[in-house]
Amino acid sequence: MLDLGAGTRLLARFVVDAFPGASLVLVDIAGDMLTRARDRFAGVAAEVRFLAMDYAAEPLPAGPFDAVVSALSIHHVGDPAKRALFARIFGALRPGGVFVNADQVAGPTPELDARCRGEWLARVRAGGAAESTISATLARMEHDRCAPIADQLAWLAEAGFANVDLPFKDGMFAVMTGERAS
Repeated sequence: MLDLGAGTRLLARFVVDAFPGASLVLVDIAGDMLTRARDRFAGVAAEVRFLAMDYAAEPLPAGPFDAVVSALSIHHVGDPAKRALFARIFGALRPGGVFVNADQVAGPTPELDARCRGEWLARVRAGGAAESTISATLARMEHDRCAPIADQLAWLAEAGFANVDLPFKDGMFAVMTGERAS
């Protein structure tokens, strides 16, 4: 499995727990995040490689992979690079492989996008998040490059993915999937 934007390894650890003995490649642009991921994988019986690289601009690690996954990372990539990345991900998968992207998305219209963000903000406030944390998060979100789901699903199909699907959506968060046909 290839994990793009692996961060501190949360998603990859779920995969290892579900598929003991899996072989993983964790990629992140931030080397310090990968250091924390490496520490969290200490003692885990899995083959794990850690690569500090910009997956949006550099060639992906050599595959083929059974799965490519990403969580809360690809929304940092601009639309043309995102579209090209989907094609490169397709090329990195073996026949029968899957791509799963759990990420932030833009609403299909500016009005729906604002509504989703407003609902998210109300939920985090109701959940007790500190205003300083919310402010810092909103400042980081100004740099996000979220794309509408319809665009992203079309880019996946254009890249060659079959069975492109949206198994989950909640406001501005979604899970998009595609398969490389056998």
